[in-house]
Amino acid sequence: MADSGGSGGSGEEHEHRQESHPSPNPSSSSRKGKGKAKTYHRHTPHQTQRLEAFFKDFPHPDENQRRQLSRELGLDPKQIKFWFQNKRTQRKTQNERADNTALRAENERIHCENLAIMEALKSVICPACGGPPFGEEERQHNLEKLKMENVQLKEEHAKVSNILAKYIGKPISHIESLMPGPRSSAEVSTASVPNQGVSGRNGDFDVAPTNPASSSQLKVIPGTEMANTVEITAYAMDELIRVVRMKEPLWIKSPLDGRYILHRDTYEQIFSRSYRFRGSGARLETSKESVLVTMEPGRLVSIFLDVSKWADMFHTIVTKATSIPVLEEGTQVNHGTSLQLIRARMHVLSPLVPARDVYFLRRCQQIELGMWVIVDVSSSFMTDDACPYNTWRLPSGCVIQDMRNGCSKVTWVEHVEVDDKNQAHKLFRDLVCGGLTYGAERWAITLQRMCERFAYSMLDDAPTHDAVEVGITSSPVIVVPEGRRNVMKLAHRMVKNFCAGLSMSGKLDFPNLSEVNNSGVRVCVRKSEEPGQPSGTIVSAATSLWLPLVPQVVFNFFRDENTRVQWDVLSNGNPVQEIARIPSGTRHGNTISIIQTSLHAENMLMLQESCIDPLTCMVVYAPIDSTAITITLSGEDTSTVQILPSGFTISSDGRANPGSRPSTSTSPSKPAGTLLTVAFQILVSSSSGPEQLNVESVATVNTLISATVQKIKAALNCSAPE
Repeated sequence: MADSGGSGGSGEEHEHRQESHPSPNPSSSSRKGKGKAKTYHRHTPHQTQRLEAFFKDFPHPDENQRRQLSRELGLDPKQIKFWFQNKRTQRKTQNERADNTALRAENERIHCENLAIMEALKSVICPACGGPPFGEEERQHNLEKLKMENVQLKEEHAKVSNILAKYIGKPISHIESLMPGPRSSAEVSTASVPNQGVSGRNGDFDVAPTNPASSSQLKVIPGTEMANTVEITAYAMDELIRVVRMKEPLWIKSPLDGRYILHRDTYEQIFSRSYRFRGSGARLETSKESVLVTMEPGRLVSIFLDVSKWADMFHTIVTKATSIPVLEEGTQVNHGTSLQLIRARMHVLSPLVPARDVYFLRRCQQIELGMWVIVDVSSSFMTDDACPYNTWRLPSGCVIQDMRNGCSKVTWVEHVEVDDKNQAHKLFRDLVCGGLTYGAERWAITLQRMCERFAYSMLDDAPTHDAVEVGITSSPVIVVPEGRRNVMKLAHRMVKNFCAGLSMSGKLDFPNLSEVNNSGVRVCVRKSEEPGQPSGTIVSAATSLWLPLVPQVVFNFFRDENTRVQWDVLSNGNPVQEIARIPSGTRHGNTISIIQTSLHAENMLMLQESCIDPLTCMVVYAPIDSTAITITLSGEDTSTVQILPSGFTISSDGRANPGSRPSTSTSPSKPAGTLLTVAFQILVSSSSGPEQLNVESVATVNTLISATVQKIKAALNCSAPE
């Protein structure tokens, strides 16, 4: 019988066994007894290659063909016969595995679609009276339940305040005066102490001043629960290390996009696991990715252990994060502990996708020389059944390995359980349900790009593209190393501000202009008092749309200064000129530019950053006067430079590319394309609050973004209805 190995094109050698014939000598047979009765013959590479090539054309050779092969390759006809039998069996097994994976993925997508339909049915109102779908009796029952939860939360608040007062030596009344105003049910279990002053520059990354609750909350737990917490994180770390090191059959390659995903049945056989969410909206997302980053392991570990630096590094994914050091009852406060509770909000760069809230433990440990493990895991002791969080992290994180020369290999694993009560907009449903929005690939690629950007900012001789014609005068722009770092620092703050502006929850919203209307534009208003932004009332408007183009084409369109007049209202129809370019990465398109917007407005410039990676592209820009640019280029402090960005995010729509396997999309007839998000931020009033806002200003912003979208569609020949 031939060995079952030897995948197509692998060139592996095959072993074949040949049964020995009975010896006519009985004594010889008795001497052999239980000795070796079978011999093995290994195919040569030439034989294997010839058999593989013949199999592609004739998977079922007849007897004459087998004899021809046996003479050609010097093999027995039975060996030829057994080889083809085994090869057909192997091919059948591979096809069945691929089909099962595709069917599982299709089932997940259909499940998401059914969930969306059920959620829509729940919100159906009575056609006769316009009332809610449930009656007064159920409403009163929910009200009583909320009152009971409120009493329990007040008791927990008093208990934790007493414990905290014992550690800091101040009365409860003083502690309560330091706490923020309204807090969620999950936040009441912690207490706040004064912020000891967080500077605007934190280590190697520019971090905005943190919320007082971000690094000064405490989680005091009894010794027994502390032991359980340590055990949970230790078990999670062991599981993560094993999951990273194991390959097939635990990890299988998805036939849809080639990403590695966990084989659920194999995982459950190896690891005992109980799942958090039981509802119809619960689903699992698993993925693994490895990248090489240009940063030393020690610096990476310090970023993961500082929640402000971590959120700054992943600002395109994490919109808000706070850390809570874990303390055992009877111990002193130690802000350098490696065991933390982290509360985070993650989002996709579009207002049409609900954010994900997650609460988890993070632990770091060096397991061997030059190798560190960062593990995140959610635990039931942190929350109760009333917890609003919709994401539960099973052991996830990364393994960081020192590769010398200032580089690190990072292997990232994401394993989360999601309760999709609020479904994403139909434009993003394929992307979200496909696991691309929060998968390991997105985290790893973002880390790789940000490390590369930081490395470029530290170079002293990075190339720049300078122009000498600015307006009507000859003014060469000289980007010295310190000035270049300052420009990159300011551009980083601009992109962070843009990403945060796309998270519109918690701000004043106008339902009549929201995403439910025909224009698909969401408009909201906020009061700006943050440093580095204009003070007053800012209107943010954003919309997302689908374009029948590949993301690279759309990205190139927005980067091209020759086509800018077709969509940029700030150019007033005049041509623009790039007067300086600073590369921020090795990939073409990762650049920071200073742009002259008009030949007749020399004092008005534009700061723009464009970035691209395999998953997402962004073009973010903001008007800035020449005085601010002069301050920036001279290396002075830029924290007072006011900047209000607008821009675009570009990504794939999550459907199969042309030529790939058939898509399991909920809209299989629609070809793959691009999801474009357009976002504007405009200062409409310098008064003290939104109550001074003129409603006409909101309507004007809504009209502006709608008109811009129409210009973009016309310029890209995509004016037809989607």
